[in-house]
Amino acid sequence: MRILFTTAPLPGHFLPLVPLAWAFRSAGHEVLVGAVESFVPAVVRSGLPVASSGPAIEFTDLVRRDRAAGAGTVASGSGEQRRLHGRGFGRIAAHALPGIAALVRAWEPTLIVSERAEFAGPIAAAVHGVPWVRYHWSVAGLHEYRDAAAEEFGGEPAALGLSAMPEPGMVLDPWPESLRLPHARGHHGVRHVPFNGDAHVPSWAFARRDRPRVCVTLGTLLPRYGVAGDPEFMVRLLRDLARPDIELLVAVDDDIAASWPPLPAGVLHAGRLPLAEVLATCDAVVHHGGQGTALTALLTGRPQLVLPQMDDQFENADAVVRAGAGVRLSPGEITPEAVAEGCREVLGTPRYAEAAARVAGEMTLQPSPFDVVRSLEDLAGCRPGAGPRRAPGRVGAPSR
Repeated sequence: MRILFTTAPLPGHFLPLVPLAWAFRSAGHEVLVGAVESFVPAVVRSGLPVASSGPAIEFTDLVRRDRAAGAGTVASGSGEQRRLHGRGFGRIAAHALPGIAALVRAWEPTLIVSERAEFAGPIAAAVHGVPWVRYHWSVAGLHEYRDAAAEEFGGEPAALGLSAMPEPGMVLDPWPESLRLPHARGHHGVRHVPFNGDAHVPSWAFARRDRPRVCVTLGTLLPRYGVAGDPEFMVRLLRDLARPDIELLVAVDDDIAASWPPLPAGVLHAGRLPLAEVLATCDAVVHHGGQGTALTALLTGRPQLVLPQMDDQFENADAVVRAGAGVRLSPGEITPEAVAEGCREVLGTPRYAEAAARVAGEMTLQPSPFDVVRSLEDLAGCRPGAGPRRAPGRVGAPSR
């Protein structure tokens, strides 16, 4: 069986796919990732085979150009912000579609797995009669992404014989069922297995400590795009959080950390970190509400202070609050002083960590990626050793 994974060129979208891709490989299946040229090195660092689906294109560049062309400033979390980003993802997918379609014709996958903001894989799957699965990161419905992407494609789906944007044969959802919204009823659960790329585990993660440890992270996108891109804001935030009785970790790309002014003495580390291993050594997490960070903090039973800035981060933050595992601040409430006060609350109130531990227990009961592989084999009508399944109407096999 051959499985083609497709992703938008953003780490937060690709990394959740990696454990599932490796589960397929461990089960004896062939795996290939399709990504635009600029994102190929990020996929290579996961150890998975990757093929370019087209020339380089960057999400942040597209969104900045749209704003400069007249979109202007849009409110954080608004429908217009989501449509702006959906247009960017639609443009990336239209750019990648010829390359993805060529991969499907040449490699003949049995199944396609696409993260929810990648739309070229689903279209190629529908055109070539290949079953496909959507990986549904985040709590939010994000219908604006799909609608805006469809507008970017214009009449192309109809020209390819499709009456509408295609629907998946299955939707995989890593959020525990108790925290999902009504639109996610019927989603197939998959256990969140954190993957943080090639960041190494530092030696201090194993050392005894006598002070509470707090991790501050705003993900891989916001430091290049949103409020966390302001070095002065981050330094003021860390100064307000820094106390003699607290250790601070700042998880951010190394090049971003290197561009900041000197940080307070209480900062133990600023740079790339493997969150799954490091959060288990922390007492609280301050973050932006990204899918990977929120779920990893829940899985490790860490209380959270969530500072959502865009798109699905607001629903993810609300889910953490609904679970009793943390508190959130709205964009207009985010000041260094308010963050410091919120951090003191989650550190000093045991019920937040207790609620996070309960959610962690629920998450461990979800099917593992390896268990999900069996369900997807059934969806594709294939078991190991049966060989690749041809899509209807396909003739001829590629040379290998």
